[in-house]
Amino acid sequence: METNSMNARVALVGIGQMGGGMALTLVRAGFSVTGYDVSAASREAAAAQGVPVTSALKEAIEGQDFVLSSLPNSRITRDAWLGEDGILAHDLGRAVCIELSTIDAETMKTIGEACIRRGLSVVDAPVSGGPNEAASGKLVLMLGGSDDDVARAKPVLDALGEAQLRTGAVGTAKTVKLVNNVMSMGNILIAAEAFALGTAAGVEPQALFDALAQSGGRSHHFLKRFPNALQSNWDPGFKMELGEKDVALALEVARNLRQPMPAASLVRELMTLALAQGYGGRDVVALLDMYQKMDRGR
Repeated sequence: METNSMNARVALVGIGQMGGGMALTLVRAGFSVTGYDVSAASREAAAAQGVPVTSALKEAIEGQDFVLSSLPNSRITRDAWLGEDGILAHDLGRAVCIELSTIDAETMKTIGEACIRRGLSVVDAPVSGGPNEAASGKLVLMLGGSDDDVARAKPVLDALGEAQLRTGAVGTAKTVKLVNNVMSMGNILIAAEAFALGTAAGVEPQALFDALAQSGGRSHHFLKRFPNALQSNWDPGFKMELGEKDVALALEVARNLRQPMPAASLVRELMTLALAQGYGGRDVVALLDMYQKMDRGR
């Protein structure tokens, strides 16, 4: 199938923060995009940005060259693809199926096998980056699938992000993404705890950040998220509940494999504590606010 952005038709199922940003990127790249979401609010937000949307799944996906999904969790993703009125219940022709969500590998493999049985190309393509990167085509894509299927998906993948990392067969990219997110959430948690120690000991926050930004403890997420934290800006780039969900999912996978993850278990518990204290809907860097408000016995 020879396609380019000037004649390719794309359906994107799931147009929330991330999916909506990706849909906008594809529109700007010249693709003919149709967005679908069960949420009327998500459809309205995407439409306001210039993304064509529909409230009917069948209308969104039939006759498209590419069918993409970006959804919140494994259950919703499985239902969206394999449900009684799901994506694969409709005539997709020879569409290339690209699954972008952060879900477990077994769910991805099940979806992939179902696509292959129907003669469809399938690419496992979770992304690293937030809504800003999604809307600017600067995501990092982890890619699982055959060489032929990844090649067929290339026009869309190239529009979404220049960094494309092959991981192996379908399912492997989901595993790599979960590993990445466990590392990221652990990094943010420890950075928040350590930063709170510095400010509690009397170091001025901006001076502390400036020093740490040049020191060995710095990281991608520290440099990206803590400037907002210095302004007490907890607006979500990556919501607390999504971070907790990803760590919990990794722990479930680990439990099935009998792979110990005691540190990740503690990360998840502390993120659950943050959610219990009302940090749902806020960025994961709001862990710093939680630590700074803890009673230090004074």
